[in-house]
Amino acid sequence: MDYQISEQMQQKLQRIDDFLKTHIIPLEPLLLTGQWPTLMENLNGLRKKVQEMGLWAANLPKDVGGSYTTLVDLALIAEVLGQSPLGHYVFGCQAPDAGNAELLHLHGTEEQIEHWLKPLAAGKIRSCFAMTEPHTAGSNPTLLDATAVLDGDEWVINGRKWFTTSAEGASFTVAMVVTDPDAEKHSRASMILVPLDNPGYRLIRNIPVMGHKGYGYFSHGEVEFTDCRVPASNLLGKRGQGFALAQERLGPGRIQHCMRWLGIGKRSLNEMCRYVKSRKISSTQTLADQQLMQAMIADSTAEIAAARALVLETAWTVENLGFKAARENISLIKFYTANILQRVVDRALQSHGALGMTDDTILAHFYREERAARIYDGPDEVHRLSVARKILKQTV
Repeated sequence: MDYQISEQMQQKLQRIDDFLKTHIIPLEPLLLTGQWPTLMENLNGLRKKVQEMGLWAANLPKDVGGSYTTLVDLALIAEVLGQSPLGHYVFGCQAPDAGNAELLHLHGTEEQIEHWLKPLAAGKIRSCFAMTEPHTAGSNPTLLDATAVLDGDEWVINGRKWFTTSAEGASFTVAMVVTDPDAEKHSRASMILVPLDNPGYRLIRNIPVMGHKGYGYFSHGEVEFTDCRVPASNLLGKRGQGFALAQERLGPGRIQHCMRWLGIGKRSLNEMCRYVKSRKISSTQTLADQQLMQAMIADSTAEIAAARALVLETAWTVENLGFKAARENISLIKFYTANILQRVVDRALQSHGALGMTDDTILAHFYREERAARIYDGPDEVHRLSVARKILKQTV
C-alpha cells in the first residue's frame, strides 16, 4: 500500500489549511453566538473565493463543477476541513449535499441532473436527506414505514421523518420511502426527489440538540409528508433500490466523516496543548508540567495516529480493490474513530477546566455536536456486531 502524498497534493492541502486558518476559523465566534445572518453572509462570500481558487466540491468530478481526484485525496481534504465546523460548507463538500449530489451524478436522469444536480453542485441551492423516522429504528432502514404510492403519473408520499439535516432553507430532499411493502425487505424502499415548496411537505421544527436548535444548514429538521404529490419521474434510480442506494451513499460518506472527525481531534488536541502551556498553576509551573496532563496528550496523539492509519488504509482499499473488499474496515473505522473523537475532545475540554464548558472556545461545540458521531450512519453497537459476526464466520 502506497500512502505517499504527491507534492501537488501536499501543496493543495497547505492552500486549504492556510485558507481555513486565515478566513474560516476567525468566523467561528459568529457560529458559537448564533449570529446567523452575518455568519451566512460571510460564508457565502468565502464560498465564491473557493470556487475561484479551483478547490470547490472535492467530492464531485470536474464535469459537474467539482475538483475530485481520488478517494484518498478526498479523505485528506476532509481531515483538513474538519478542523472547523464551517470548513466543509465553505468548500462545497458538506453533508448531506455531498451524498445527494453523488447519488444524482451516478443515478440521476438527464432531467434530474439538469434540474437538481447542476445547481446543487454549483452551490446555488441546498438539499436534505429524509430517511430516519422518529418511530422506527434508525439502525435498520428496512423497517421504514413512510410510503409512496404510485397514482397515475404521480407518487403520493405520506410519513414523518426527523434528523433531516439542513432541511431549513433547502430546495429539495431525497426521501427514502416504502414503494413496495410486500417485497423482500431490502427491496421495499425507493428514493424520490421532492421539491420543498410542495404543499404536501411541511417542516415541523428544528430539533434542539443538547440545547441548540441551529439555523439553516446548521440544523436538524423534523418534517412531514401529507399526500405529497410529485411526478413519477422524480424517482431516483430504480424502484426498490432505496436500500442499495443508501448503502452506496454511506460508504464513501463514512470515510469522509472519519477523516473529518480526525481533523476535529487534531484541532482539539492543538487547542489543549496551547492552553496547558499557557495556563499557570503556580509561580513556576503550568498545566503542561503535570504528568497526568502529559499522559492525556500522549494518549490522544497515539489514538489519532492509529485511527488515521486505519481510515487511510480503508480509503486506499476502496480506491484499489472496491467497496466489497473494505466492508469490514468501513464498519471498523466508523465506531473506532467516533470513540477516539469523543475521548480526545473530552480530554481537551477537561484540560480547559470551566472555560471548556463555555462557548468561548470551540470545544463545547465539538462536544455536543459530535457526540452524535457514535449514533448516526449506524450506531456503534450495530457496527461492532457486524464486524464480530464477519470475523466469527471467517474463523475455522
